[in-house]
Amino acid sequence: MLYELRIYDVHSGKMKAIQDRFKDHVIPLFMNHGMKVLRFWEDADEANNRLYYLVEHADMQTRNLNYDRFRNDPEWIEVKRISELEGPIVYKQESVFLKNTDFFDNI
Repeated sequence: MLYELRIYDVHSGKMKAIQDRFKDHVIPLFMNHGMKVLRFWEDADEANNRLYYLVEHADMQTRNLNYDRFRNDPEWIEVKRISELEGPIVYKQESVFLKNTDFFDNI
């Protein structure tokens, strides 16, 4: 398995907007495109205004295919457009790719 930790730096005052967008639209769309979200977190230091989430993928090729389908989904395009009528929600996004270690599975 491949795990993708996605880190969103959110514009000031937009944390609820990104949370609502995920809760109401993005998570179901991800599921429709074969992506499994394992967990969400907010930065413990609210001044950082960051949202983190972990997505499980079979491999990088599957990840890329699923995200391409998601990004081109007309429903996502409309959700993004409507949710950003008052300006962008996220100003920076980064991904960290992770894989399991052998030593921990045996403990």
